[in-house]
Amino acid sequence: MVEVIINGHAGRLEGRYHKAKRPDAPVALILHPHPQYGGTMNNKVAYALFTCFKDLGFSVLRFNFRGVGRSQGVFEDGPGELSDATMALDWLQANNPDARQCWIAGYSFGAWIGLQLLMRRPDINNFIAVSPPANEKDFSFLAPCPTSGLVIQGGLDDIGDAKLVEELAFRLNQQRHIDVDFAMIEEGDHMYNGHLADLYKIVGNYVIAALSKKAPAKKRRGRRKKSEIAEQLLLENGGVVEDEDDDLLDDEDDDFDDDFEDDDDFDDDFDDDEDDEK
Repeated sequence: MVEVIINGHAGRLEGRYHKAKRPDAPVALILHPHPQYGGTMNNKVAYALFTCFKDLGFSVLRFNFRGVGRSQGVFEDGPGELSDATMALDWLQANNPDARQCWIAGYSFGAWIGLQLLMRRPDINNFIAVSPPANEKDFSFLAPCPTSGLVIQGGLDDIGDAKLVEELAFRLNQQRHIDVDFAMIEEGDHMYNGHLADLYKIVGNYVIAALSKKAPAKKRRGRRKKSEIAEQLLLENGGVVEDEDDDLLDDEDDDFDDDFEDDDDFDDDFDDDEDDEK
């Protein structure tokens, strides 16, 4: 993982970037929670998403929105942050021109920004939205939602509204030609304290299942190979592993499901004050 500086419309944006070994590896952009509530690219949920995609063989970028950390500019509550995400995605794709897929993943405020970016970028293949703020933001712009994805919510969220998020996911899933899955972590609060490993595994299983499906026609296909990790994780959830594009998953990641058996191991990577980020 390396530190990168991206040219944004309001000045430089600081980020952290992991480059996959394969030149045609898929890419993922991670968007952090609300800047005015302490949200940064080092938020634990954002880092869990970053780590999950990295472990699955993606090239991954996370960055600070304008006015956060060493990123320049001031908070704009939507338009500016969407511009930042656009510039970050442009940078990620320019540095991975052969990537076979492009994913967006956001948490809370970052999920709202990510879904807006999804509507403007037909090159995004799939999305992960963790705790989208359905009680605070308008998501009616997702009409129609252009691609399939996964919505995750904590059942004990005291900041968001679990019922409204579930209803949002249900409405999206009623649209034609896409599938929007919903996962509720029943004991999870807004920060997923004690449940980061659950989040990591849910996202990992979803990504593996999505990559196991037939790739879009415009994308190149690699050699066909059955991944041991895909088999392990999907069978754990009662799924079926198909012999498709699982060669994207590195053999060295056979311990994917065991990386964070104890959430304390994951939490120790960060300072305690980051637990309060929204």
